[in-house]
Order: sequence, then structure tokens, then C-alpha cells
Amino acid sequence: MTAVQYIVEGGHKLWGSIRPSGNKNGALPIVAAALLSRSPVRLTNVPRIRDLETLVELVRSVGGTADWSGTNTLDIFASSLRPEGLDPVLSARIRASILLAAPLLARCGTATLPAPGGDVIGRRRLDTHFLAMTQLGVTVVGGDGYRLTVDRLVGADVFLDEPSVTGTENALILAAAAEGTTILRNAASEPHVQDLAEFLVALGARIEGIGTNTLTIHGGSSLGESPVSHAIGPDHIEVGSFIGLAAVTHSELRIVDAGVQHLRSTLMGFERLGIRCRIEGADLIIPGDQEMRIQKDFGGHIPKLEDQPWPAFPADTMSIAIVAATQCDGVILIHEKMFESRLFFVDRLIGMGATIVLCDPHRCIVSGRSALRGSTMESPDIRAGMAMLLAAMCAEGRSTINNVAQIERGYERIDERLNSLGANITRVGDRRSE
Repeated sequence: MTAVQYIVEGGHKLWGSIRPSGNKNGALPIVAAALLSRSPVRLTNVPRIRDLETLVELVRSVGGTADWSGTNTLDIFASSLRPEGLDPVLSARIRASILLAAPLLARCGTATLPAPGGDVIGRRRLDTHFLAMTQLGVTVVGGDGYRLTVDRLVGADVFLDEPSVTGTENALILAAAAEGTTILRNAASEPHVQDLAEFLVALGARIEGIGTNTLTIHGGSSLGESPVSHAIGPDHIEVGSFIGLAAVTHSELRIVDAGVQHLRSTLMGFERLGIRCRIEGADLIIPGDQEMRIQKDFGGHIPKLEDQPWPAFPADTMSIAIVAATQCDGVILIHEKMFESRLFFVDRLIGMGATIVLCDPHRCIVSGRSALRGSTMESPDIRAGMAMLLAAMCAEGRSTINNVAQIERGYERIDERLNSLGANITRVGDRRSE
């Protein structure tokens, strides 16, 4: 990746309205699932980010066409596919490369996958994918990569050993193409999983239980016999980032079309930090006069904010919550249960003046409120990178964030969008050269 920096002048208040991008984690599996169809598929509200661009290249590499007909409109046509091995360099850039396994198996009966990439936030096992696939009739042979074959996809009663999002998505795509009925138990139910299910229904699949952890998929239907258009839903993780951003900069923001039906756990988590929002129709308003006081548990005990599988507080919002907590009065225990390396970025915040004790790979104690100082930082992954951007925007002085290509894997033109609200972010590096 080309070396790109953000130079951030802290202390600027923001003002205005911002619309969240389409959900990155919804767009990726839906682009992959579009390969089930031999008819044209048009996807709108697709975030134009690095991870999507990489997946588009992978789609083209297996014989599909994928063209941007608008800034956020992607047209996919896969009348024929070739099951040759995916490009290992492209696959190493994104974890979502594994989502091509299901449509390739459904259409070609075989798929050869290099090890997928993605954020370095701890071990991210693939066992759930393969355990579900084998129950649907797939043979898996491991090695340097994975060789997958299937003679006939047959529905089954599948219990996922963990509610893996991408594992659920791969199983859901395969089940839609299988013969007979599949029941997916202990399935992930995040908004992006629901969006994928709705897209498969638009292709002709019959799915019951969307939004729950038990999905019933009636296979055997013809998929993608006619052109389909589908709009990607708003990114609830980006909405959570904007809530934290407004709070730490003491700014009033309106998030337009925020997907408020999916925000209950996010809003509850921020309320524990003393950050409250209000809903107006489809929009979310973050007032500029927040209390910013951590709410103690009953009896005066130190509260805890923890992530869990949906519908609990999202793991991808935890980094944002940690930065927000540094700007709130009081003490809180943060328990990141999902990934054992996600909290390691807090040393950068400590270097900026935050009072944080890292207890172990999964827990830290944040004591606020801390006056942060500008610093030079390195973005290790998408969510930690965005959290560092928040810290830089509320810090005194200038900060330099290196490796912002990581941030831009998940946030579309975030510097331009925040500058339009009053931020002072200078991007050093040419987008066209990347």
C-alpha cells in the first residue's frame, strides 16, 4: 500500500449533517453472493473503499464483470465463472476473500482459496466456515491454502460452533444454493447478515428467521433468473464512530438515515459513558452539550462496557468507545471479548496523555477525563485507526497518523467528509496513485 498520512489539527468543533456510508461488512458478502446470479445485479450505496475495490478485482479474476456505473453503484454480471485459484496477493489484503468460496462452490463445484488476510487483531479461525461447509456436502483439503470441492450441495441441520459473521454468511449463501432445507443454528444476526439474507431473497431464495440466530433456508429455488437491484444498508459501525466523534469534540451532529432500528445496543453503550442521542425520524442527533460522565452501576460500583455477539454492543465500536471514555469523567472497565489483540493500540492513547491501565489482552481500565496531546501514531487496523483519528481531533495541537491506508479500507473519504463538517485534516498522499 502507498504510504499515506493524515495531519490533524486538534481542537476544532464540528457542525452539520453527515450520511453514513453503506455497510462495508454488508457490501462484501453481497458482492460475493451476486456471483450466484447469471443475470445482471446492480448494487447501490456501495462504499467506495479499499476492501471493496480489492473484492471487485477478485470478482473479475474469476470471470465476473464488476463495473462502477456511479460513485457508489456497482454493476455485477457473472454469466460464467472460472474456478481457478484466487490471486494470493489480493486475497491476503482482505478477510472477505473467503466469501467467494460459497458462490464458486455453488456455480463451479470447486474453489481454491489462499489464506485470507484482514486486520491483525488476533487469531480469526476459519473452522466455523469449514465445519458448516462439510455438513452441506463440501470436501475441504487444507495445506498452504484450501481446496474445496462438492458434487452436490444438500441441506442440513447445522449448528455453528460460534456465531461467526463470515462463517454464517458463507453457510447462508451455500444453503440458498443447496437442495432441500437447511437450518442454521447459533447463526450471527448482525445488520449486515440480515442485509445479505434480504439480498438472497431478492435473488429468489426462501429464508425464514432473518434477524434471529436460527435461520431456515428452503433450497432448490432458481436463483438470479432475472436482473436484481439492491441497496446496501447504512453502516452502524460508522454511525457509532460519528457518535464518538461528536462527543469528544463537543459538537452537535445530525446523522442522516442512520439506520436507527439497529442502534439500540450502540446507544445504550454510549449512554453508559454519559453520551446521549435522540432520534428524529430516520435521523440521529448527537447534541453538543453532553454530560460526559460515566454512569456508575447501582450501589456506586465501577461500570463495565463489554462487547458480545449481536445484538449486544458491537466489537467494532469498542475502540471508539475507549477514546470516548478518556474524555468522560469517571472510571470504567472495558472488556473486549472477541479479539485478543484489539486493545493493544491503547499504548498510543497513553502516549497522548490518556489514563488507561491495560489489564490483559481483553480488558483495560479507563480513567477520565484526560487532556490529550497531539502525537505521531501508526494505524494498526481499521477500527483502531479511526479511534486514533478521534483522539487526534480532540487533542491539543497537531497529530500525524501514519498508515492511514488501514483506515481507508473501511471509511470512505473520511478526511473529506469530516473536513466538510469543520475538521482540519490534511491528507498527504495522492489517492490516484494508490
